[in-house]
Amino acid sequence: MAEFDPEQFEDKYANYFPELQRAYKNAFETMNDAYDSELIHAIDQQVLNESEPFYDEGAFRVELPENPTERVTGVVVDDEKLERTLDRYVEEIEAELYRVFAVEPPADADVSPDEHKA
Repeated sequence: MAEFDPEQFEDKYANYFPELQRAYKNAFETMNDAYDSELIHAIDQQVLNESEPFYDEGAFRVELPENPTERVTGVVVDDEKLERTLDRYVEEIEAELYRVFAVEPPADADVSPDEHKA
């Protein structure tokens, strides 16, 4: 892969689609191994399918659609567990974005590459 270019990320789906797919897939596999698979599948298909990754001011972030927890249906889960799991899933996607694009997270980022799979 060529060196990451933040300006090219503005048109991310044209310039970096395979890398984005890989980051999301890696995050899904990590989460599916560690958490309830029904919940992870529901979050993946009902929330993250409409999420949007951004690269701003030297940091990746994932923006979720409006009312993400209200979108999760078909699985019985309390709101607190759903919110915790969704937050953790977003952290995992962000960590994978740094890893896939070989970008060092900012010092104040909540992402620690040592805590995530290589």
